[in-house]
Amino acid sequence: VKDVDFGNQALVVRSGKGDKDRVTLLPDFLHAPLKQHLEKVKNFHESDLSKGHGAVFLPEALERKYPKANREWAWQYVFPSANLSVDPRSAVVRRHHIGQQVFQRAMRDAVKKANIAKAASVHTLRHSFATHLL
Repeated sequence: VKDVDFGNQALVVRSGKGDKDRVTLLPDFLHAPLKQHLEKVKNFHESDLSKGHGAVFLPEALERKYPKANREWAWQYVFPSANLSVDPRSAVVRRHHIGQQVFQRAMRDAVKKANIAKAASVHTLRHSFATHLL
């Protein structure tokens, strides 16, 4: 959540291609729906905390330096999984982020619903976005 910067209209994408962090645009028209979404996610998080969960996985160095950060709102996923699961690294029950298949399925369904005959994927959106920025 801390990587969403409404003030600067930017999103930080962590560990992208080449394991690099990148900053991308967050257009005005997405502010209101994203804030609504984050409010729902925050309610999920508060509910998880009240049940003894709500901690996300943090890299070991961060976990040592800030032992309580994994439960803070700022470190939560923008798109958390709908279900809690056991983290195989730590055996802790936690809510992970949604998998890429969820985005791919949503994209496929949107393409079908829009009656687009051409093949399109999430990666197609990335290339279209980059092309339109030029």
